[in-house]
Amino acid sequence: MTTIWDYEVSTEGCERNLSVPYARLEDATPEVGHPALLLADTEGLAVGGMVLSIDAVLSRAVLDFTPGKLYRCYVRNVATYNGGNEATFGSINIGDLIYYDDSGTMAAGVELSTSPLDSGGAANTLWGHVIAMDLADEALYPKGGATASTQRVGVLARGAGA
Repeated sequence: MTTIWDYEVSTEGCERNLSVPYARLEDATPEVGHPALLLADTEGLAVGGMVLSIDAVLSRAVLDFTPGKLYRCYVRNVATYNGGNEATFGSINIGDLIYYDDSGTMAAGVELSTSPLDSGGAANTLWGHVIAMDLADEALYPKGGATASTQRVGVLARGAGA
């Protein structure tokens, strides 16, 4: 698929779908349908979005940076790290903060956690907040618990401009 990246694809109040080079992503191997994060000069202050498409030829990905967009994502319930390892865990509940976590302990295909710090002690970027996808999903909260797990939860994306 070819991604056109040299025109405006966003207008105030509309969706913010923008093409960015892989080299400016926290994970330079983006996957469609997964959260992503732009690199920033200050840890914890980057902007995140959902990968909508990739162009391997041009090494670019189109990300949705729309604030308030609701996505169903896999989230690790790690609360803290100690010595580079996951140390404590907790339940994930509606309203909880969700962070983009690039720690090496994260399961394959999981980019989000409940930990404000990564395994090296650096600040994770706030990616969004937990929200129920519907009434049936709401009845399942809280999800996870005091042992390590990865939960599928609704995440209200922070996006750009938040």
